Amino acid sequence: MTGERRSYWRAVLLVFSGTAAAQIIPILGSLVIARLFIPAEFGMFMTWFGLVQIGAVLSTGRFETALPLEENGAPRAQAASSALITAAAILSAVAITGACLWPLYAPYLEDVPSTLIALFVPAVAAAASVLILQSWAASEGQFRALSMMRITQAAIITGLQIAVGFVQPSAGTLAQAHLTGVVSGALLMAWKLRPPRLAEGRRTLFNFWKRYRRFPIYALPAGTVNTAAAQLPLILISHRFGADIAGYVAMAFRMLGAPISLLGSAVLDVFKRRASESWRATGSCRGPYLETLTVLAAGSMVVTIAFYLVGVELFVFAFGPEWAEAGRVALILLPLFAMRFVSSPLSYTFFIAEKQPIDLVWQVCLFVITVVTLTTFATYRNTLAAYAVGYGLMYVVYLYLSFRFSGGRPR
Repeated sequence: MTGERRSYWRAVLLVFSGTAAAQIIPILGSLVIARLFIPAEFGMFMTWFGLVQIGAVLSTGRFETALPLEENGAPRAQAASSALITAAAILSAVAITGACLWPLYAPYLEDVPSTLIALFVPAVAAAASVLILQSWAASEGQFRALSMMRITQAAIITGLQIAVGFVQPSAGTLAQAHLTGVVSGALLMAWKLRPPRLAEGRRTLFNFWKRYRRFPIYALPAGTVNTAAAQLPLILISHRFGADIAGYVAMAFRMLGAPISLLGSAVLDVFKRRASESWRATGSCRGPYLETLTVLAAGSMVVTIAFYLVGVELFVFAFGPEWAEAGRVALILLPLFAMRFVSSPLSYTFFIAEKQPIDLVWQVCLFVITVVTLTTFATYRNTLAAYAVGYGLMYVVYLYLSFRFSGGRPR
């Protein structure tokens, strides 16, 4: 193994160790949370959380994905500050508009807890800030700081959610605990990175917008569609089949998504940096791409086989017999998550190769397939099965395209 490869996987292991702790904390916390909150309350919270995730992607303008393309140090710091200011401006405009239009849509939200409504915009702002700060830290190679933030955030969220579960187990208190943890993580990362003032004020901001104008044009719609497609199952399942079923689906998503967040996020953070460096130096990122693909494919196979054998029994043992249906839902969704585990970290190839228009087309097709499969079938099991198959096949196409683009134009 070359020194460059050893350095690559040492960085992955460093981020993985922090990410592992950050993911194990909520997984272990779920053992308690599942026994404190009924599926309906958990499902309502996770539906709200899905909408927050969509809002966070929208408010960033996807400018955070441009940060690895900047030079290390001051240029990237200026870009990060520009991205934060952009997100704040977008959210301010949305909040003012929403307040003015409140009388129009308030009647449609009568069944939604007031706490979830009140915390929505602050939660979106906090999530957007975390996206930008994490991308900045990963691009700078500050993996220890990134791990520390993730662990702190996960510990605060999980600890508070368990605490409020003993006092008032509701979707609203879950949201309050979640927001507190995310804000804490964002403040810790901001303290560590110290976002600077813009060197030339608005001129710096406008130059940033001009340089990366393709990102909100192509990457923002693609990212929003992708996030919406990922969150639509909970939203539509809750609407069609009730909060109880949404709770089962949410728990299945949380447990199946753990390996993706556990290893996939760590690999993505390092892959962004190494692939960007390789692309700038040689016009290709095929080497880092193939290394990453090999490890992810092997990990996906191991996790898939293990879960297929003991998945339902694991859910019953961990969460109680009332969550057995969540285990059966997880088996239906297993092929989808196996493909997502491999594909998601490698998706940054589209940004490095500046293939955002193609990424947007793929994301729109994915969104259409998601909507069709989630609204066509009469039972929730058939609905989820069709969704898993359609989504998995789209990831096969995505892998093929990202592999092609990783070759670039060698110099």
